[in-house]
Amino acid sequence: MSGTGFRRLTAAAAAAAALMLLTTACTGQGASTASDDPTADVTLNFWHGWSAPGEVKAIEDNVARFRAAHPHIKVKVTGNMTDDKIKQALRAGGDKAPDVISSFSTDSVGSFCNSGALVDLDPFLTKSGIDKAKVFPKTLLDYTRFNGNQCTLPLLSDAYGLYYNKDAYRAAGITEPPKTWSQFAEVAQKLTKASGDSYEQLGFMPTFHGYETTPMHYLAQWGPVAYFDTAGKSTVAQEPAVAQMFTYQKDLVAKLGGYEKLDRFRATFGDEWSAEHPFHQGKVAMQLDGEWRLAMAKEAGVGFEIGTAPLPVPDDQVAEYGKGYLSGTVTGIARGSKKQNAAWELVKYMTTDTDAVVAFANALHNVPSTLAALNSPALQVEPGFRTFIDIAAHPRSSSTPAQADGGAYQLTLQDFGYRHEQGTEELTAGLRKAAAQIDTDVAKAR
Repeated sequence: MSGTGFRRLTAAAAAAAALMLLTTACTGQGASTASDDPTADVTLNFWHGWSAPGEVKAIEDNVARFRAAHPHIKVKVTGNMTDDKIKQALRAGGDKAPDVISSFSTDSVGSFCNSGALVDLDPFLTKSGIDKAKVFPKTLLDYTRFNGNQCTLPLLSDAYGLYYNKDAYRAAGITEPPKTWSQFAEVAQKLTKASGDSYEQLGFMPTFHGYETTPMHYLAQWGPVAYFDTAGKSTVAQEPAVAQMFTYQKDLVAKLGGYEKLDRFRATFGDEWSAEHPFHQGKVAMQLDGEWRLAMAKEAGVGFEIGTAPLPVPDDQVAEYGKGYLSGTVTGIARGSKKQNAAWELVKYMTTDTDAVVAFANALHNVPSTLAALNSPALQVEPGFRTFIDIAAHPRSSSTPAQADGGAYQLTLQDFGYRHEQGTEELTAGLRKAAAQIDTDVAKAR
């Protein structure tokens, strides 16, 4: 199971709900002026969100390796911490508050940086002689900073691609995964087997209530999409790619049976993070998902051969096939910590030490977050997993930008998507309304 992916659907909502609480924390502060002695005996509080036994063991093993190299720094590890809990603790401060945090949600980065709850890590990077542009892929650097403030760093990453049932492909006479969205619609229809008012097998679940089929994950294949102009205003009503994606998605919904029929079938799906996932059970023949699904499907004992590939691209962008949506876990140092230099030693180790990053990625079946780790011979790369390594390294892969309102702007766009696919809101007017709401929310958060 993924240590970062399995909370994606709720991450934006959690970020938005906790935003107003966090923005009452310290703001407008400058670069760190940490003065603690990093060689002194000290105990750090490290809070993270992992909760499954295998995930907890992976992070504890990672910390143990750090402790072996830094015996004077003890680390008290607290797991299963949501962004909401972390933000409340950062606001409250005190000896029990975390010195170092990690979050599954890149959507929280804008609010972390904007509020000043986490320190700018650039002074620490400079002090350590680390050129971040040579260590981390550009997209990962982009989603870990906001308005020039590098208040977090990447701690493993996720890449989204296409899973497909090879047995179903063979039965339908399909020889390879589609590279363009027009090909994808044809393949999805060919793989769909109706059963009365339902389905024996659905080629793909295209609705925005489907697992991982969010507007942002789709849009990466039309992008990179800016989402905001240089003045910070939403561009979703002006950018052609946005309208093109929503038009294609609604058309695909119609081709595969219509919203009502698809939604009734979706109600039969098992939990996304269980063996009853519809892809595991053969209910859907293709699935948009992150790299963690490969290990989960194998653990579920699926009875068919699994294929992986990048998601398709628009027909006029076929030269960019191979790109995808990137996200991941981030980590940072609390502004209120009195042990920031020691905390940096932990953050530096977890994020820039190649052996540490590779070992952690191998344990969690996630994509490494440094350029060196992506190319390390110690990285365990199964054939299906190689797809996601390549997506992570693709120069046109992209993510959603950090904003002061956390992930609220993404929720606004997703809410529009729900209405549009059901036919209750028209495309042009709906996108204009969504853009106006996004601008209002961002202005309030600044």
